[in-house]
Amino acid sequence: MNYEQSLEKLFSLHQFGIKLGLDNIKKLLKHIGNPEAKLKTIHIAGSNGKGSTASFISSILIEAGYKVGLYTSPHFINYTERIRVNGIEIPNEYVAEFVNQNNDFIDAESPTFFELTTAVAFKYFVDQNVDFAVIETGLGGRLDATNVLNSLASVITSISLEHTNILGNDLSTIAKEKAAIIKENQKVFIGSLPDEARDVIIMKAKECNSECFEVKKIVRFSDNESIVERENTKIRISNLPLIGSYQIINASLAVLAIINLFPKIETESILNGLRNVIINSGIQGRYEIYSDNPKVIFDSAHNSEGIELFLEEFKKDKMNYSKCSLIYGAMKDKNVEQILSQLSKYFDVIYGTEIEYERSLKINELINIGNKCGVNIIPLKLPEKFIREFITEKSSEMLVILGSMYILGEIKRNLLSYNT
Repeated sequence: MNYEQSLEKLFSLHQFGIKLGLDNIKKLLKHIGNPEAKLKTIHIAGSNGKGSTASFISSILIEAGYKVGLYTSPHFINYTERIRVNGIEIPNEYVAEFVNQNNDFIDAESPTFFELTTAVAFKYFVDQNVDFAVIETGLGGRLDATNVLNSLASVITSISLEHTNILGNDLSTIAKEKAAIIKENQKVFIGSLPDEARDVIIMKAKECNSECFEVKKIVRFSDNESIVERENTKIRISNLPLIGSYQIINASLAVLAIINLFPKIETESILNGLRNVIINSGIQGRYEIYSDNPKVIFDSAHNSEGIELFLEEFKKDKMNYSKCSLIYGAMKDKNVEQILSQLSKYFDVIYGTEIEYERSLKINELINIGNKCGVNIIPLKLPEKFIREFITEKSSEMLVILGSMYILGEIKRNLLSYNT
């Protein structure tokens, strides 16, 4: 199989959906030589902010001279975005070779797409002889395929109601699922959490004899900046390339982890890592300015907490425009009614879109949900055509494309094909 055929094979595994439990991934990793046991990792979970925090940590380590693997999900445009070493995506040839070498096992055992991708990442990082790997969980923590790791540290960015059909219906239950990435005698770093979730994380850390560092208790926050202190040095975090006040929290959490895990890393490397996070990690879709004139923003906020964080930043931009339009798409497992209610107060027009993916909420379903909560949704089949025309017209209006990373990625991929 060539790369394209290997990708077809990988994506066909989506039919096996989400298989909760670690038996399958353990069997797969054993088959390829247990690469996870050879890695020094930092493991990151959370409802929002885990991709950004992982990217900040990875970028700082790169600037400090380490060879760093970064595993995130989902991808925006290319599958290889998920697996990077020092910012460079895994080669197509490596993916094809991995699938070819393990084709019989894949056919016999039917691992899920995420299980197989996780195995590819771990094996690649070992083959690349990385110094450290920064690993983002997929869903939850306890039964996530990445939770086979015995990591150096656990980072939990945020806890909100998400995937309630799988993770639980309240914050403490969801926190318990995510806290399960915490291992014995490690360092644990936690972001800004609701009290009921925080208490669960703190308790789990104590049970594991793990030292816990809370960003809210250690870092000093003020308007659009924070200060992290170590010894006689103050590290001031501001003017990040990732837009949004919430990114100050993510960056502060990353810095807090770095100075406690790697005390010899110099402040200059930390600041360079924050400054160069997009270059070093390839992160996209976090209040990403796709076009300045006219203003077009891509943002992957996909749950209620993420929407609130997005709106916090968006309100500052909105006042500069006479009309603001939204293109929105979601997966079926999101609280779309609540999200539409949040968004409808700030947008003059809301367009609904979908992608060809079994988890994607269909346009007609989106319209029906909108009708239930009094929000008018206009169907939009070709969002990339709409965006291109919007930019060409140099409108004085503002356009936001928001929702699932899968949908944003599909739109960006189609926009690229339009531009070539």
